[in-house]
Amino acid sequence: MMPLLLSILVSDILPVFVIAGAGFVLARYAGADVKTVSRVVFYSLLPCFAFRLLVTSQTSGADVGRLMLLAVTIMGAMGLVGYAAGKQLGLDSKSLRAFMMVVMFSNGGNYGLPVVRFAFGSQALTYATIFFLTGSVTTYVTGAFFAGSHRSRLAGALDKIWRMPSLYGVALALLVLALGRPVPEAVMRPIAMLSDAALPVMILVLGMQLERAVWPARPGLVVLAVAISLIAAPLVALGLASAFGITGAARQAAVILSSMPVAVVTTILALEFGLAPEFVTSAVFVSTLASPLTLTPLIAYLS
Repeated sequence: MMPLLLSILVSDILPVFVIAGAGFVLARYAGADVKTVSRVVFYSLLPCFAFRLLVTSQTSGADVGRLMLLAVTIMGAMGLVGYAAGKQLGLDSKSLRAFMMVVMFSNGGNYGLPVVRFAFGSQALTYATIFFLTGSVTTYVTGAFFAGSHRSRLAGALDKIWRMPSLYGVALALLVLALGRPVPEAVMRPIAMLSDAALPVMILVLGMQLERAVWPARPGLVVLAVAISLIAAPLVALGLASAFGITGAARQAAVILSSMPVAVVTTILALEFGLAPEFVTSAVFVSTLASPLTLTPLIAYLS
């Protein structure tokens, strides 16, 4: 068993941390601007990545629909878990909403997608991309409601959904599949090149974002939130995937993405809505460092 776990750690997870480490160094010592690199990913690489995967996949519409529903259901279930735990701890309104964000939103993009690709291959990566994009939309919708009565912030968060180029990439891919016509080579080649760059640059962004981490002011609360994210989330995802009848590569993708550390986007939402940003940033950092301890045996189980 130990050789298998070591092999998974070295081949599937360590490469992510090596590239993320390069991103950390670029941000810390070379002054690389994480916002600029993130925009490159968001506006050009990720839309091409999603378009190419869907156009070249053998995924059925029924599978896509069930996977999207599963993504929303898992996030809702984790929200209930976070709410119940936060109420037991007697957290105030803002702290409770921050706690719920931390346990609900996992880093399916610049960490989850590469791990799924390394561990389970291209078909699982296609399912993971669908799951990730569904989760991204749900994150912004849910995050908007965390703004409470601040209507301008609520509108601003909802507006972000319509500004996600990757969703238009998915829509265009679905149109191409519906028409049944091949994409011209002159169009597909640049899309393929940008798509190939997506995963490594996304991991660089992860490292650059982690460079901003701070030591937690409430370490006990951070540890609890991280434990729920890394330990409870896989159990919830496994149970719901079974209930939805999702198996094979789709199950692998859904469970792994649900079990990722806290999403970096939670720091943006926490800052925008004034929801304990230091706590949220600390949870992102601690959960990312601790994630190999839970992901390695989980990948072994799913394999």
